[in-house]
Amino acid sequence: MMTKTRYVVLALGIVISLHYILSFSHEEYGRLMSFDSLRNQWKGVPVQKSDAQTHVWHEPPYKTPVPEKYYLQPNSTVARRANAVIFMLARNSDLKGIVQSMTQLEASFNGKFGYPYVFLNEEPFSDEFKRSVTALTQSKIEFGLIPRDIWYQPDWIDEAKAAASRQDMVDHKVIYGWSVPYRNMCRFNSGYFYRHELLQKYRYYWRVDPDVKFFCTLDYDPFLFMQDENKKYGFTISLPEYERTIPTLWAAVKEFIAENPELVSPDNAMGFLSDDGGQSYNNCHFWSNFEIADLDLWRGEAYTKFFAHLEAKGGFYYERWGDAPVHSIGAALFARKDQIHFFDDIGYRHEPIQHCPQPPAHTRGQCKCNMGDNFDREGWSCLNRYDRIFT
Repeated sequence: MMTKTRYVVLALGIVISLHYILSFSHEEYGRLMSFDSLRNQWKGVPVQKSDAQTHVWHEPPYKTPVPEKYYLQPNSTVARRANAVIFMLARNSDLKGIVQSMTQLEASFNGKFGYPYVFLNEEPFSDEFKRSVTALTQSKIEFGLIPRDIWYQPDWIDEAKAAASRQDMVDHKVIYGWSVPYRNMCRFNSGYFYRHELLQKYRYYWRVDPDVKFFCTLDYDPFLFMQDENKKYGFTISLPEYERTIPTLWAAVKEFIAENPELVSPDNAMGFLSDDGGQSYNNCHFWSNFEIADLDLWRGEAYTKFFAHLEAKGGFYYERWGDAPVHSIGAALFARKDQIHFFDDIGYRHEPIQHCPQPPAHTRGQCKCNMGDNFDREGWSCLNRYDRIFT
């Protein structure tokens, strides 16, 4: 018989595996079950008990409301903007999902604030794609091609070793275990997207994926909030990574810290990443399909050296290191903990998980989501770790 611990690991593996299906194959969304139906299948699988599971909601200390001064007053116009962009990585086949995401983002936020878009693709965007998305907004849109040398698997990777690792993942039923294109995407998002020429002129970005949903009216500018309050990284959902995809990642991180202690922020968020002071990784990460962040965090000396260290290990191909844990570890180590912000008031869904704001944010934002369907309340949410770094 399986132990309770192994049941928990199995349940977490299923949840995190869904992340890989949904963040790469947007065309599969309609064929996947809802989170509720999956949860019903897991009846009897023990998970850590929490107030969330009994629907007792306590206002957590990590909720820091955005000050009133950032809100757009009724009948007023936008007085200033940050140097920021909405960034979307997409393929021509993602058009339907892009239309959904853009339509909701324009209605809830960008129709009022008018930030530009940058679309990147490893292949040229079709005329149909360009016409369709251009019709959705009054904002400027730029379409860019990703250079081959920063998208495809590098020549120096030992393909025999990489193929053996991929086969092992297939044998263990790891989602996208065999996929090289998925690994290309993770590597690009981890260390190259912010180097693209179309993003060089911007300081802040909001990553938006195809097929996501935005539930609430956003009457303030999160970019100005990030800029004026000196925030570096913002998120809505956090959860554990699928451990089998990153078996040696933390060893590489510890090696980097030992070699470059001066690059780690003295007031960092290691408490989010590790439950034992950095000896091991608890697998918690910010779900990077939503992130509002300072591009200079990735352009700085610390993250530049950190990514180069990880790149040299080959773990993006010899294993399957994702951009979510890589970005999360980078933000937690190289920014101060008070520079990481939980955007509690932004209602967001990336199948099959959603963040639905609670009162009073739910009412103020006129949110169109069920407050009871909120991943913050699930036993495997990592928000308790985020809370811990401030207490």
